Amino acid sequence: MSTAPITPIRVLLADDQHLVRTGFRIILEVEDDITVVGEAADGARAVTMARATRPDVVLMDVEMPGMDGLEATRRITDDGPDAPAVLILTTFDRDDYLFTALRAGASGFLLKNGTPEELIEAIRVLARGDGLLAPEITRRVISTFARPGDPAGTAHRGAEAALGELTPREREVLVLLAAGSSNAEIAATMCLGEATVKTHVSRVLAKLGLRDRVQAVVFAYENGVVRPGG
Repeated sequence: MSTAPITPIRVLLADDQHLVRTGFRIILEVEDDITVVGEAADGARAVTMARATRPDVVLMDVEMPGMDGLEATRRITDDGPDAPAVLILTTFDRDDYLFTALRAGASGFLLKNGTPEELIEAIRVLARGDGLLAPEITRRVISTFARPGDPAGTAHRGAEAALGELTPREREVLVLLAAGSSNAEIAATMCLGEATVKTHVSRVLAKLGLRDRVQAVVFAYENGVVRPGG
């Protein structure tokens, strides 16, 4: 019996170092379900190529000449719901890069000292429409919003109306998302099936105008839905 052909995940590489891009290409193109559709050596080129090649995922370096990866991420994700997911890859484990990237619309954040297996899995996660926020990064998000003088706790303009559209159950789902819970963990906590949880998550993201769970975590803390330590 014949099987349906695999539709490969289309990936665009954005890094100013040719050897790094070559290494990523070699790692990724061994996989049957991933294909590299292009390479860019700077942020401006990454934006142009993302619009031309319509990848599913962009692997984005941060420090590049001219337009950096953070601004390129912002421009790519501003293209609307059909824009590719952006996975930030950097050697710099810095909070300012992390939070700027998340606020720019990145769906994931990995350090370049990770393993090839972690990179491949991250691409697959983002291609499925999920965000990638490791537990240690979630803790750093919470830590940042717990800092003295942070304005978290008051909903931003426009956010209150969007939050008002959520049902009580959807708001509970948002709180659990902000804690970094997986669908399985949310299902266990709320005594629901995972399919039902997935539907609730999709509705929460749609009502709040968010791309994925990563943005949901940032939104929840920025707008006081949950409070650090609460």
